[in-house]
Amino acid sequence: MLVLVSISRVFSENSFGSDDLAELADAPRPSLLRVKAASDDTSASGDEIIEDLKGKWEAIEDKPTFLLYSGGAVVALWLTTVVVGAINSVPLLPKLLELVGLGYTGWFVYRYLLFKVYQCLN
Repeated sequence: MLVLVSISRVFSENSFGSDDLAELADAPRPSLLRVKAASDDTSASGDEIIEDLKGKWEAIEDKPTFLLYSGGAVVALWLTTVVVGAINSVPLLPKLLELVGLGYTGWFVYRYLLFKVYQCLN
């Protein structure tokens, strides 16, 4: 209660008048950060991208293995999406997994980030 009263006194008895604030707002401020645009044109056209991809495709020695791994990655991504959607449709399971994640995050912070003794050991 005492802290709230002290804070309210500080804000009610400020030393700046409205004229002082207007002068501060109009004063020029030096900028410490200078940003310049690059003069290089790094954008590539569609033809350049296609030629680059053709060159990379020709550089691949074992094309069937590459296609097999790429197809496997797409199937794995699709399967992961299906599994996550199925887990998300169970009413209490997402909240339980969220609590597990929060618990693990708390343990990790307590174990590795909170105390300086553990920071020196790693």
